[in-house]
Amino acid sequence: MSDNPVLMLFLPAALAVVMAGLGLHLTLADFRRVLAMPRAVAVALAVQVLLLPPVAFGLAMAFGLPGELALGLVLLAASPGGVTANLFSHLARGDVALNISLTAINSLLALLTLPVWTALALSVFLGAEGSVPPPTRKIVEVAVLVIGPVALGMALRAWRPALAAAAEKPVRILSSLLLGALIVMAFASEWDIVRLYAPVVGLACVLFNLVSLLSGYFVARGVRLAEPQAIAIAFEIGIHNGTLAIFIAIEVLGRDAASIAPAIYALSMYLTGAIFAAWLLHRAKARPA
Repeated sequence: MSDNPVLMLFLPAALAVVMAGLGLHLTLADFRRVLAMPRAVAVALAVQVLLLPPVAFGLAMAFGLPGELALGLVLLAASPGGVTANLFSHLARGDVALNISLTAINSLLALLTLPVWTALALSVFLGAEGSVPPPTRKIVEVAVLVIGPVALGMALRAWRPALAAAAEKPVRILSSLLLGALIVMAFASEWDIVRLYAPVVGLACVLFNLVSLLSGYFVARGVRLAEPQAIAIAFEIGIHNGTLAIFIAIEVLGRDAASIAPAIYALSMYLTGAIFAAWLLHRAKARPA
C-alpha cells in the first residue's frame, strides 16, 4: 500500500473513533457472556485456522497465481480479523463483544499459526525454506488500536449511561460515513495497484473474501449459534487484517510482490463487507418477528 500521509493519518484516527463508539454499547457483562459461549469461539477459530488457509492454497493453485502473489494470498488467510471487522459487525447488528474477544484471541493465536502457514506457503510456491518470526509488534499495535478506544467508550457508558444511550444513533451514522470515506480514500490512494494487478489476482481475492464471510456465517448457523454470533463470526474471519499481511510480506519476508494480494483484498473487502452487511440487514427485516 502506498504511504499516502492523509490516509495513514485518517485511517487510525477514524478507526479509533469508531472503536470508542462501539465501546459505548458494551459492558463488562457482555464479555462475561462471551466466556459462557465457548462453542462460538471454537467455531470461529476452527474456520479461521483450519479451513481458510487451505482455501487460499486451493484458489492460488486454481488461478495459477505466480509464486509471490500466491504467498500473499496465504499470508492474508492466516492473518487474524482486522479492526474494521468490528465496525461491520456493529452495523449489521452482530455480537460486537464476541468480535472484540475473537480479535484478541485470534491475534494471539496468529503468533503461532501464521508463521506455520507462511513457511508452508514459502515451501510450496517458492521452494524456499526458513523460519518466519511471529509478528509480535504488529499484533500489539492492533491490540492497542482495538482495546484502548473500546475501554474508553465502555468507561463513558459506565459513568454517563444516559449520554451513551443518546449517542447510539449519531455514532452509528458517523460509523457509516467514516466507512464510506475510507472506501473512497483507499481506492483513490491505491488506484494504480488496482488497475495493474486486479486482472491477475483480483478475482481470487474477491472469491476468498466471499468464502471467508459465507463460511463463517453458515458454519455458525449450521451448529445452531444465534444470528448475532453468526454475524460476528462471519465478519471476524471474513475481514482479514490486510495491513498485517502487507507488513509481514515487506518487513519480515522482504518480498514486496507478496503484498499485492493483501493490498487488493484490503480494498475489495470494504465493498464485499458492505454488501454482505446490507444482505444481512435485509434478511433481518424480511424475517418474521
